[in-house]
Amino acid sequence: MNLERATEEQKVKLCKKYFYIGFFALPVVWFVNAIWFFREAFLKKDTPPILRRYVILSAIGSLLWAIFLATWISCYQSLRPEWGATGDYISFNVPMGEP
Repeated sequence: MNLERATEEQKVKLCKKYFYIGFFALPVVWFVNAIWFFREAFLKKDTPPILRRYVILSAIGSLLWAIFLATWISCYQSLRPEWGATGDYISFNVPMGEP
């Protein structure tokens, strides 16, 4: 979709749709929403406030997901050997050898 040819109503509708799709464990959609609509929301005059709200909330949501994911990865990688069999059961690839 070309945002330059879309009306303000269509932009808000699309941004809102991407925002709600992001709730289904798809934080990449929030990230894309924040990047794609940033110029429309903050660099243009006469932007609807609801568009800015969706862009800000999408950016916050993707940032929180990134923090959560980084925390989980670092905890799992450092504590998996201590968890024993449970750590291996929740792993997709079980590394062979000494931890």
